Amino acid sequence: GLVNRMPAYALIFMFFTMANVGLPGTSGFIGEFLTLMGIFQVNTWVAAVATSGVILSAAYALWLYRRVVMGDLIKESLKTITDMTSREKLIFAPLVVMTILLGVYPALVLDIIGPSVSALVENYSHAVASSDLAVHAAASH
Repeated sequence: GLVNRMPAYALIFMFFTMANVGLPGTSGFIGEFLTLMGIFQVNTWVAAVATSGVILSAAYALWLYRRVVMGDLIKESLKTITDMTSREKLIFAPLVVMTILLGVYPALVLDIIGPSVSALVENYSHAVASSDLAVHAAASH
């Protein structure tokens, strides 16, 4: 498979596949965890469905990785392909670092977006309360 021709590429691909799956210590984990916790607080059934979606997504990502990286090289053009150059590895380095950094220390982003999210939630709550009042007022007439 590609892993024999491109070991560095296979490693980078595996790293980002694991981040996409939500491996703890990566930014994907933080996103999935916060999303599922928020859903769970509102509706446990929806959280269960979302969790099954996360599991199916992980299974698909791992299946895709195995098929692309470990599978047979059928196309002739792939049989002569070379591994990543130093320049390509250098391009991926900051992405890897940020994926790990945001997975270990998500406050870097959460502290910045926190006030905006709070304002959005407050506006939404206000809108829901206003629409409830309008529905009750219309129902009483």
